Amino acid sequence: MIRITVRQMEYFDALAQTLHFGRAAELAGVSQPALSSQIAEMEERLGCRLFERGGKSVRMTDEAIALQPRIEKLLAEMRDIEQAARRERGAMEGRFRLGIIPTVAPYLLPRILPEIRARFPGLQLELREAVTATLIEETAGRRLDAFIAANPLGAAGLATETLFSDRFFLAVPSGDPAFAAPPVPPESPALERLMLLEEGHCMRDQALAVCGSVQPVAMASFGATSLTTLLQMVSHGLGVTLVPEMAADAAAAMPELKILPFAEPMPERTICLAWRKNGARPDECRALAAIIREATGRLRH
Repeated sequence: MIRITVRQMEYFDALAQTLHFGRAAELAGVSQPALSSQIAEMEERLGCRLFERGGKSVRMTDEAIALQPRIEKLLAEMRDIEQAARRERGAMEGRFRLGIIPTVAPYLLPRILPEIRARFPGLQLELREAVTATLIEETAGRRLDAFIAANPLGAAGLATETLFSDRFFLAVPSGDPAFAAPPVPPESPALERLMLLEEGHCMRDQALAVCGSVQPVAMASFGATSLTTLLQMVSHGLGVTLVPEMAADAAAAMPELKILPFAEPMPERTICLAWRKNGARPDECRALAAIIREATGRLRH
């Protein structure tokens, strides 16, 4: 009888997601040799090669591609069993996998993690930073329990709770004469110099919506992958960019950078917590949403 272990299936899943042994080991929380050894043993027990190794690249074989959805389903069902058992022991205990978008993670997590740890010492929080589309896909595939992102999500099958509103400001070079007299109207022609995050980031779409009267073809798109990179570019006079209120204090502390308000009504985004409607942990998700609302409300007032 072929006997592959749950651990091997988890390592297979991590490697199938990342196609990189180092990143897969980090995702699985083990050393790279341990993961490689278990994958090799799994291949031996199944009698087929699952991954082709070529230098630094990893490619799934046809056999692995055929196995992947079945292994994902098995792992998802086992997680549901664990979560059902956990509910009998008490809420907010054990492993909880939380996703969060990059334009929120570095500013929100330092505010909420101490509170979550203090309230729920038995919770093993695992964090995953990724763009919204990836978080939706991984939540639907039961690889995440919940995620934090900006509405609208545009996905069926999700339950959401609003966490807070986050106003947008404009980051400009401190010596730029075009913005001498704030507030900035959203139709300002100077916004043609707006720099955007790369495709896939929801804040890119939000920036285009805020500055809807500016021709998108005139906007400078450098394909930056982080807000920090954009702010560095602004500080060196390469353009302007939007900055959410939660990041405004950190941005204002950067040299050669000035943070300006938009004219009223100021544009804003709504940050929410989302999870699968048919998921096994709705009560825990609502409890987490309440903690985040309380922590962020205390800091904003």
